[in-house]
Amino acid sequence: MVKLYEDGIYLRGGSEVVPAAEAAERGITQTPEDAKRGTIAYSILQAHNTSGDPEALKIRFDAMASHDITFVGIIQTARASGMEQFPLPYVLTNCHNSLCAVGGTINEDDHVFGLSAAKKYGGIFVPPHIAVIHSFMRENFAGCGKMILGSDSHTRYGALGTMAVGEGGGELAKQLLRDTYDVAYPGVVAIYLTGAPRPGVGPHDVALAIIRAVFAKGYVKNKVMEFVGPGIASMTTDYRNGVDVMTTETTCLSSIWATDEDTHAFLTMHGRDDYRELKPADVAYYDGCVEVDLSSIKPMIALPFHPSNGFEIDELNENLEDILHEVELEAAKIGEGKTHFSLLDKIVDGKLHVQQGVIAGCSGGNYDSVVQAARVLKGANTGCGEFSLSVYPTSQPVALELTRRGYIYDLMEAGAIVRTAFCGPCFGAGDTPANNGLSIRHTTRNFPNREGSKPGNGQLSAVALMDARSIAATAANGGVLTPATDLPEETWDEACEYTFDDAPYKKRVYWGFGKAEPADELVEGPNIKPWPAMEPLGDDILLKVCSKIMDPVTTTDELIPSGETSSFRSNPLGLAEFTLSRRDPAYVGRSKEVDVVEKRRVAGEAAGDLAALDAELASVFEALAGAGVAADAKATEYGSMLYAKKPGDGSAREQAASCQRVIGGLANIVHEYATKRYRSNVMNWGMVPFQMEAEPNFEVGDYVFVPGIRAALDGDLKNIAAYVVRADGAVEQIELYIADMTAEERAIVKAGCLINYNKFKAAAE
Repeated sequence: MVKLYEDGIYLRGGSEVVPAAEAAERGITQTPEDAKRGTIAYSILQAHNTSGDPEALKIRFDAMASHDITFVGIIQTARASGMEQFPLPYVLTNCHNSLCAVGGTINEDDHVFGLSAAKKYGGIFVPPHIAVIHSFMRENFAGCGKMILGSDSHTRYGALGTMAVGEGGGELAKQLLRDTYDVAYPGVVAIYLTGAPRPGVGPHDVALAIIRAVFAKGYVKNKVMEFVGPGIASMTTDYRNGVDVMTTETTCLSSIWATDEDTHAFLTMHGRDDYRELKPADVAYYDGCVEVDLSSIKPMIALPFHPSNGFEIDELNENLEDILHEVELEAAKIGEGKTHFSLLDKIVDGKLHVQQGVIAGCSGGNYDSVVQAARVLKGANTGCGEFSLSVYPTSQPVALELTRRGYIYDLMEAGAIVRTAFCGPCFGAGDTPANNGLSIRHTTRNFPNREGSKPGNGQLSAVALMDARSIAATAANGGVLTPATDLPEETWDEACEYTFDDAPYKKRVYWGFGKAEPADELVEGPNIKPWPAMEPLGDDILLKVCSKIMDPVTTTDELIPSGETSSFRSNPLGLAEFTLSRRDPAYVGRSKEVDVVEKRRVAGEAAGDLAALDAELASVFEALAGAGVAADAKATEYGSMLYAKKPGDGSAREQAASCQRVIGGLANIVHEYATKRYRSNVMNWGMVPFQMEAEPNFEVGDYVFVPGIRAALDGDLKNIAAYVVRADGAVEQIELYIADMTAEERAIVKAGCLINYNKFKAAAE
């Protein structure tokens, strides 16, 4: 049972939920404003807030982490902005582009760059195959009362008492430049846990049940999920980590858990002395409450194409044809007539047969989950048919202990393939299923094509998310979908003995914080390119509509695909060629055409007169003049624009915005942003984050003229007049707005990007 409260609640004594409407009659006298200070989140946020204003936070983090898809761009941004050394522990891991044979030497070139940067600027470098980013941070940096910033959306260490945030690279670059993470004080929602998980129910089952309940409602969007209640004690810390990492899929901002002696034991075992008890005050106010009876949770499956598309496995098995037919309809939309994906053909004798299983990454590769899978598969046989199983322990210390205790033997003897620490299956760079294949995975996401298939090339496969326990049960049953609770209860024992051996970290990790060597040179392979120059925002802007996406949600995987394209992320213009490639392949060409004209204007051709540079633009300015709209073709910046209803769900990757920007992107118009992190990326790359309440009355190829945009950024950001110019010359006024921006965010957009902002600021000092 997962219950959502409609309004705020008070938590009294850590175990009594009191709806706000009943507070007075039940003897609670504190106001919400006073009692919100009793949350764990409030105390941690204020301890890291440098603004002096508890409602307008300026956060400095204790440590940061990036992986090899993102750290090159972040360092290039900070370097171009004047950074001389890393002012806080900054961990550079190499868990994404470590098994991909794409582009010759470019992946390893990024790794060599990372090591050279760690030496030059004083960083911590974790070589390929040693650890998944979040495992390394849990094992070495997360601790009670801390805050950590990561350039990966699944930066979540709440179960260890750390408020962690996943953001785009611009926010990490700010920290490297000794600036702050600026955000309004977020809402805090209690995740009140009772009961205990039944045998065979794992952390992914709990997480998927919560995601199913909250995602569509936006219940915790951009808020903090604070886990409290007696149910916490029923789970080991490793189990809690598995639940916690999936909070990202709710679109929350961060997470935090009450801590206890199990947390203490976990930290102590990892050589840490940063434990302290974290719990709410005797009376604490929350902006909402998700009540979860852990004993009621059953094995879950999140069907394609989103983690919120959850069902109990028993429920699915009882209604296979009806439920799977709905997924096929969604697959047909994704395939757009270029390919076909079927699930009904996988039903044999009334049972669903899957083609692949994967247990991996920061959610599935944890010690506890791999141990449970090994217990199921000991003496079993995964078979010699089309079904295969791959297991990726989350770090070398975890793999060492699994080996020492014989679990790796049990997995391999049963037919599973065991690989090194690698995030590839989560983002399409490893174990891509066959065309029309269904893979069940204990990983974090199952967005369309995130597993690596290419519908534009006639390929479509899909992923369903499940817990490692049920994946192992399915593997032992030859690929027939099987909930773990079908196995005898004695199969399960969540009290896994574990000894942390940090020898791989001592021997292979470069620990350079505080040891910067400024004279050292960065080693840059031929694919590593600097960010191209960008112009400050003009007073007036003309936007050409280069894409219009009316899907309910647009993920960052659609904005810039993951998988093999990630190898090009050290080359801004090279990567930009893939922008929207799986959603709107013509977008790049359209935007680049706009960019060519704008670059000619900036270079001074035709005295910077857009009307003289392009005949179509001449007709646009003529139409505006005919409609009585003052528009100076010699003083207007020209750029591309895309419309999407709700873009930005998923990854924190800044490239979802930077790729638009470097090929001419100047603004987005949306109904709403799916996440704060994507909107932050848009602003850090100098694009105007417009929103629009009305349905868009423009099409691809139309124009939107926005006069006085710089002046609007100095105002209340409401009721911004803009003018649509259609192909037939018709002009129609529309109303745009921009959600609240900090003073720094306004200045960054005006400057044209974060790099420009920092250069201008340094020049003024």
